[in-house]
Amino acid sequence: MSVSTSLMEKKLGLATRDAYGQALLELGRKDPRIVVLDADLAVSTKTAVFAKEFPDRFINVGISEANMVGMAGGLASSGKVPFISSFSCFLTCKGYDQLRMAVALPHLNVKVVTSHGGISVGEDGSSQQSIEDVALATSLPGFTVILPSDEFATRALVTAAAEMKGPVYIRTGRPKAPIVYDPSSAFKVGKGILLRKGADITLVANGLLVFEALSAAEQLGQEGVSAAVVDMHTVKPIDAELIQAQAQATGAIVTAEEHQIWGGLGSAVAKVVAERCPVPMEFVAIQDTYAESGKPDELLAKYGLTARNIVEAARRVLKRK
Repeated sequence: MSVSTSLMEKKLGLATRDAYGQALLELGRKDPRIVVLDADLAVSTKTAVFAKEFPDRFINVGISEANMVGMAGGLASSGKVPFISSFSCFLTCKGYDQLRMAVALPHLNVKVVTSHGGISVGEDGSSQQSIEDVALATSLPGFTVILPSDEFATRALVTAAAEMKGPVYIRTGRPKAPIVYDPSSAFKVGKGILLRKGADITLVANGLLVFEALSAAEQLGQEGVSAAVVDMHTVKPIDAELIQAQAQATGAIVTAEEHQIWGGLGSAVAKVVAERCPVPMEFVAIQDTYAESGKPDELLAKYGLTARNIVEAARRVLKRK
């Protein structure tokens, strides 16, 4: 897989939430079964573009996330393909019981696509910064959980989710995302992408942290360390074969995610490593704390989610090989 830009050049593309809105509109034009529900945040989640063209297939349920999930379950059981959206923390936290009972338990074909994931929401503060959503979503039996890194990944993976049968959770973000891929890049749900080969260590990331991992790999290269980079866009089902292969090839792994350290990508990768090929690991994540209001880049730096933090983690784990 080729990367579309020089790793030291941060070229910003669309926010992944904008790419979701575009993909949703295209899907709606092709499949009349697709209906969209939003909890009074359509402008922010970007479902408003769908609502404008297909007002008869769009429902604003108001500030009623749990009810929205139940409605989606009913629509799915009637043959529709519902996409439901709100902010990540609102939908997963307020609607968790309904996600469990009305979607996961009956294994219904509901697509949950949230925006404002992670702390890169920025100034909105901790009440709207989702750091638990991946842990909650992956704990739901039968759910597929996806965190795309840029606009091209988002379009492809939202389209793939629409073609799947069963519940899917996709997290998108508010800020413009650095370009990692190009329009021709191919994606498969459940299969990570080896973006960069390396012999000494493997950096496994998703979402905004994929670009940071690529930048960290280039910095490590200047220190004589050959670092592989994997975009693990699907946390569940995790690509165990790729993780095992990289553990065997490099003997050390660092995971990086915009999520708290418990129950996210790091936990999923560590389970595979422990079962199949134990190697030293380090984890770049939010360290069991909520964040605060601030500029997105400042928050990512303060809470240890930058290329520099990945480089430091790599140095630590290499000492343990």
